[in-house]
Amino acid sequence: MKVILLEIIENLGNPGDVVNVKRGYARNYLVPRKLAIYATPANMKRLTVIKENFQAEEEKRIAALKVLAEKIASTKLTFVRKFDEHGSMFGSVSENDIVNALKAEGIDVHRSMILLERSIKAMGEQNVEIRLHREVIASLDFMIEAERVKGDEIEEAAEAEAEAVAEPETEATDEPETPEVEEAEEAPETAEAEETVEEEVAEETEQETQPTEEPAAEIEE
Repeated sequence: MKVILLEIIENLGNPGDVVNVKRGYARNYLVPRKLAIYATPANMKRLTVIKENFQAEEEKRIAALKVLAEKIASTKLTFVRKFDEHGSMFGSVSENDIVNALKAEGIDVHRSMILLERSIKAMGEQNVEIRLHREVIASLDFMIEAERVKGDEIEEAAEAEAEAVAEPETEATDEPETPEVEEAEEAPETAEAEETVEEEVAEETEQETQPTEEPAAEIEE
């Protein structure tokens, strides 16, 4: 069955193209979604108008994509990855990484537009092409840098731990000094109090045990 395309269909054609497709594909997909119309005599007369409209819209689309390509070219991205001592990268930079990084910069592109044969696993400056349109291809430069060396992180962690341990030790040394002095000062007072109590008890005991002198009887004359 012949239909006239109204939209760009991948691997099929552009608006205004007359193509031959299966009846079910036209009836169940292309026509209901307004991607194409049946190539009737009446619709064939509209071919010129359809193509002219498509051409005008295509020119606007290409102009907008060229502006986007310039924005992509001026965008500088940096990816940080871990590397071992031999310079081998742990992980990689993939199409998804690039898409997400561009999205963070306010640039939306589809993963399929990234022309990357394989994920990048090398440090330094890199370049990748982004096909925005068959006539518009953007060039993106970006940098892959290594994370800080693990040894430096371990050294810093060790220093921080040493400082944290040193502080409690200093406090622990100062704390016992005050109680020891107080106990030393209080000791004489306690001893004096005990001696005073013992002397008082001894005096009372002596008074109780001393015989009582009875008054002399008076003699009547």
